[in-house]
Order: sequence, then C-alpha cells, then structure tokens
Amino acid sequence: MNSQTWNAADYAANARFVSDLGQPVLDLLDPRPGERILDLGCGDGALTARLTERGAIVVGVDASPDMVQAARARGLDVRVMNAAALAFTHEFEAVFTSAVLHWIPDLDPVLGGVYRALRPGGRFVGEFGGHGCCAAVTTALRAVAARRGVALELPWYFPTAEAFGSRLVSAGFDVLEVQLIPRPTALPSGMTAWLQTFAGWAFADLPPTEREDALAETVALLHPSLCDADGRWTADYTRVRFAARRG
Repeated sequence: MNSQTWNAADYAANARFVSDLGQPVLDLLDPRPGERILDLGCGDGALTARLTERGAIVVGVDASPDMVQAARARGLDVRVMNAAALAFTHEFEAVFTSAVLHWIPDLDPVLGGVYRALRPGGRFVGEFGGHGCCAAVTTALRAVAARRGVALELPWYFPTAEAFGSRLVSAGFDVLEVQLIPRPTALPSGMTAWLQTFAGWAFADLPPTEREDALAETVALLHPSLCDADGRWTADYTRVRFAARRG
C-alpha cells in the first residue's frame, strides 16, 4: 500500500467540505483573543485562518510541504512537522485538530506530544473519523482489491468514542466529552474525485489502465447505496468529536 500524499490544489477542489463543516468543532474549542493555539494537521490553513480571525495567536503544523505552502500563502504561521514528533513544550493554551487523527493509527506519540505542548489546564479539542466511518466505501474497496489480487491495508483508524476516550485518559488527559456523531456528507465533486483524493493509494500497485478500471468498479459498487436518483453522492461519514484538558 502506498502512503497518502496530499496536493493542495486537488484538496481545495475536491475536499473543501472538510473545512466547510468544521464550524461545530471550532465552536467547541471556543478560541479566545490572545490565547496561543496549535492547529495540528492544519492542511491548507482554511480553519487556521478562522482561528486567527477570532483573535487567537495560531501556529499550524502539517506533514505535507504542499499544504504548508498553501497555508503560508494565506499569511499564516505554519510549519512542516510530523504530528508524531511535535517540537513544543508547554507553549499553548489549546491544541485544535480536524479530520487528521484517523490518518494516524499509532496515536500514542501524537497524544503524548499534544500533552507536552499544552500548558497546565490547556484544552485539546478536535474531530476525526469514528467507528463506522466510510463503511460502504471500505467494503467496496476491499471487494475490488480482493477480486484483483491486491493486498489492501487500509490506513484509517476509526475508533469508538469509548476507545478514543480511553486513549486520552492513558495519555494523561481529563476527558470533558467524547461523542460519536453520524454525519452523512455531500460530495459536490462526486465519488470518483473523492476516491482519487482520499484513496488514490488503494490501487497504486496496479498498471494505470487496471487502476482506472478498479476505480470505476468501486464507484459502480457504491452507486446503489451512496448516490441518489439525481446523481448526487453522499459519503457515509461518522465523526468522533472530543474535548479534553491537561491536568
């Protein structure tokens, strides 16, 4: 399996809904003027900019140089940094993250780094894919991969609220809330574009022509359950939304 890579232009065209739907978790964070906030996995900075508009002093980090370049073009303080190797100690009143943690199955180093980055009493607030997220998509990808002899290892970590809450406690956090929220999500660019953006790795080991056929087969399998009579696609998203505090 090839690891996920990000292209800022492709993401803006096919995944803008990620930041557009981020307002509820921003409200949960409730950023305050003058407080220092770390945006973990900031992407192209769309939500980072909203935090700065609320008066917070924000540092964004992301592992993708292309995304960081796009965020810097917005005039934001953003750095290339791996979420599992955060280089901060007691610097922030809050850490915010949106649509990132489900890409990191080994969360322990990430949670440890977040805990260390926070000042005592600091908040850790975010949202990411939870148990049952993209269940239809995952099933279709597995079916097509098996039919074509592809060894498919999915990169996503979609925990239950209870499982993630336990990981927060093990990392030293006081859990304020963790909830699992079904959130069917409209895909304005369609399923093919969604798969190319978020699951382009799935059939990367196939020859190009077979790759296109495998993608088309996946879309055909998903059509009955995720596409309506007017041709509008909806992804079967479920989110874990959480708030925790460093003691």
